[in-house]
Amino acid sequence: MPRNSSGEETPHQPVLYQPSIDALQPHDGGRYVDATVGAGGHAFGILDQSSPTGLLLGLDRDENALAIARQRLEEFHDRVFLRHSSFVCLKTEAANLGWLCVDGILMDLGLSSMQLDTPERGFSFRTDNPLDMRFDPTSGISAADLINTYREEEISRILWEFGEEPKSRQIASAIVKNRPIETTGQLAALVSRIYGPRRGEHHPATRTFQAIRIAVNDELGSLQETLPIAVELIKRGGRLAVITFHSLEDRMVKQFFQRESRDCLCPPSQPVCTCGHKASIRLVARKPINPSVEEMRNNPRSRSAKLRVAEKL
Repeated sequence: MPRNSSGEETPHQPVLYQPSIDALQPHDGGRYVDATVGAGGHAFGILDQSSPTGLLLGLDRDENALAIARQRLEEFHDRVFLRHSSFVCLKTEAANLGWLCVDGILMDLGLSSMQLDTPERGFSFRTDNPLDMRFDPTSGISAADLINTYREEEISRILWEFGEEPKSRQIASAIVKNRPIETTGQLAALVSRIYGPRRGEHHPATRTFQAIRIAVNDELGSLQETLPIAVELIKRGGRLAVITFHSLEDRMVKQFFQRESRDCLCPPSQPVCTCGHKASIRLVARKPINPSVEEMRNNPRSRSAKLRVAEKL
């Protein structure tokens, strides 16, 4: 649990907190990027472990989260730089500080507990609020814009590709027939009607809400674009740590790490390498780091989290 300078525990325990700090190996004088700073939980640990002169750049698309992080990290004064920005811009934001390379980058992906627990943000199907789902409410299209303007075929594709929703076509058809849909309650009720009486612990709208959120925020596209930028920015011996929360993210990170840790990408049947690819990273661990039983008990939302770590060669 992160603590402030008085030894008091700080609120909101981030997922895989200690494994993330251990993976990055923060040290005095190091420069680090928390590309999804959120409430500042991981950032606090990085700054604490890199005392007294380690520096941290924290990025987030959510200004509300940045306000909380700014207050939480105020004791570190001029050692922390917070920016309202997407991690896609991490190289530019680092360059604005004069940082040509960094010692470590942390990416804690997906939806934060704060966002989920703020009903008016429109992420949760448990309350009835305007459909928004944007990480940055000041830009981009909302979930309501998407489901009320996209063609049925496109909505179906989003539900299938980003939510792995088996009833994607039926749900997309029902959405189009029942437009306009303006609230989370309306959308959740529509999906529930298609599934019938609820069975099991998961709400039938879980996959639909996940898929629409991913599409609204271009989560997978942004991740795919950022991973190579992150590796390029890290100095030799530095580390990239990525926390994912669903299989689509994890698969993308896993495949990227595997590819970039190999010297040759030619087919095994090809006798001579012609691709010229050289490994840029090494895998710190072959398998992802999962939350402990204790963490999952204390924070059920951590159950799906996976941490993958790579070191720059």
